[in-house]
Amino acid sequence: MTDIAANLADVKARIAAAAHAAGRDPASVTLVAVSKTHDAAAIAATIAAGQRCFGENRVQEAQAKYPALRALHPGLELHLIGPLQTNKVKEAVALFDVIETLDRPKLAEALLREMARQQKQPRLLIEINTGAEPQKAGVAPQNADAFIAECRHGGLAIDGLMCVPPAAEEPALHFALLREIARRNGLTQLSMGMSSDYETAIRFGATHVRVGTAIFGARG
Repeated sequence: MTDIAANLADVKARIAAAAHAAGRDPASVTLVAVSKTHDAAAIAATIAAGQRCFGENRVQEAQAKYPALRALHPGLELHLIGPLQTNKVKEAVALFDVIETLDRPKLAEALLREMARQQKQPRLLIEINTGAEPQKAGVAPQNADAFIAECRHGGLAIDGLMCVPPAAEEPALHFALLREIARRNGLTQLSMGMSSDYETAIRFGATHVRVGTAIFGARG
């Protein structure tokens, strides 16, 4: 577990250096430690090293780990960064502080109903499929403006955008595209960049970087 503390310190130092190089305040970049497939002990070690913001891909996995961790460590922030099925919306609204993967009208409607029912307002990011990859979730870039407008018209507050660039393509192109869609829609939050490319993402304005392997090591 000492590796986790050292890895976390290294990632934070690299975030700060990338922010300074881009003329940004390091405090403007939030590190989301991606704890999917890692157990509660590994997460607890990260918390002990000072990390408070975490990301999980699956509602069920997060439900198994985070209620007990939150009881011990109040103030943790939890992001859903994987696809959300409508039949898991109730649990997702109850558990997550930020849902980064809003990507279709049916999900927007389900979130709106459930947030009203629970009187809980997780922050919402729309996932954009910047590479137009058929196997990936996310709104097609050419449909992004219309979907953002539709969500707002329906009563959902949208905080920002998220993307996962294609593995084989230059990520900077995708980060630039996401930044431009956000700019023209008046959105300030950009969740982009993972272990292999978060420094590039910071250069393009990322406000949240999602880093798992560089902190926790290979997936469990």
